[in-house]
Amino acid sequence: MNNASCPRVSFDFSGRFLPPVYISVFIIGLAANGWGLKSLLHNWKKLGNINVFVLNLGLTDVLYLLTLPFLVVYYFMKSQWIFGDTFCKITRFCFNLNLYGSIGFLTCISVYRYLAIVHPVRAMGRITVTHSVTISVMVWLLVSVQSLPDMFYPKTFGNSTGQCFSTTSKMHVEDYLKYSLGRTLTGFCIPFLITLGCYGHMSVVLWTMKRTDKVQKQRSLKLLFILILLFSVCYIPYHVLKNLNLWSRVLSKQRMCCGWFNGVYVAHQISRGLVCLNSALNPLVYLHGNDDIPAQLRQLLQQARQMFNTFFRSNSAHVHVAQSAGDISQELTL
Repeated sequence: MNNASCPRVSFDFSGRFLPPVYISVFIIGLAANGWGLKSLLHNWKKLGNINVFVLNLGLTDVLYLLTLPFLVVYYFMKSQWIFGDTFCKITRFCFNLNLYGSIGFLTCISVYRYLAIVHPVRAMGRITVTHSVTISVMVWLLVSVQSLPDMFYPKTFGNSTGQCFSTTSKMHVEDYLKYSLGRTLTGFCIPFLITLGCYGHMSVVLWTMKRTDKVQKQRSLKLLFILILLFSVCYIPYHVLKNLNLWSRVLSKQRMCCGWFNGVYVAHQISRGLVCLNSALNPLVYLHGNDDIPAQLRQLLQQARQMFNTFFRSNSAHVHVAQSAGDISQELTL
C-alpha cells in the first residue's frame, strides 16, 4: 500500500460487459419465469404450501427484469442516465428487492422442505397456506425495510444526464460500506447459514433413513443442487466482491493505493452480471416440485425445432419458385 498515484481502473469495462448480459437475462428470464409461473398455477394444488414461496420468487424476478431495458440504455449511452434521479433509485431498489427477496424465499423453501422431511409428523397439518402467505408478507416487509436506507444515498451524478450508481457517490462511500456490510450480514449471511443448516441435516436424514420415499429424496437433492448453484455462482461472489470494491474506493479516497484495485473492480462487475443471472436461474426451482416440467421442456424444444424446419422449408420453396420465375422471365426477354 502506498501514497503514489493510483493505477488506472477500467471503468469502461462495465459498459462493454453488462449490456449483453442484461439483454440475455431479460429475454431468457422473462420467458422462463412466464412459463414457470404458468406451470405453477396449473399445478397449484399438486405442489402444496411451498408454491406460495415459489410464486413470490417469480414475482421478484419479473419486477427486476422489467428494469433491465433501462439499464441497457444507460450503458449503451456510455453511463449517461436520462430517466431522472427518482427512477434511478427505483431501479436500484428493485434490484435489492429481487436479490434479497430471492434469498429470503429460497430460505423459506429450504425450511419447509426441512420440516417436511426431518419433522413430518410435527409439520403435518400445522403448516397451512395462510401461514405461507403471512410469512411471504413478512419477507417482503423485511426486505423492503433493509433496502429502504439505500434510497437515501445519492445515486446520480451530474445534471440532467449523469451516472446512476449501483451503490453511491464517492462522498458517501464510507457510510455506504458500513450499511453494505450490515445488509450482507442480515440479508445474505444469516439466510445462507439457515439454508446450509437445513440442507446439511436433511442430507444426513435422506441418506440414513431407508424408509424415505425415493421421489421425495430425488426432489430434495435436486433442489439442494439448484441452491448450491445459485449461492455459489450468483450470491457469494457478488457480496464478497461488492464489499471489497467499496473498501478499495474508501482507500482510494484516502489516497492509499493498492495494485489490486482494478482487478477487484473488474471482478465486481463480473459478479454483478452473475448475480442478475438469478432471475433466469430461479425458475429451476420449479423443477423440484413438478416432474412434468422436463417433459414439457423437451416437448417445447421439439415444437420449436419443427416450426424452424417448417419455416426453413417454406423459405427454401419460396426461393426456388422465385428463381424459376426469374429464369422464365429471362427466357421471355431473349
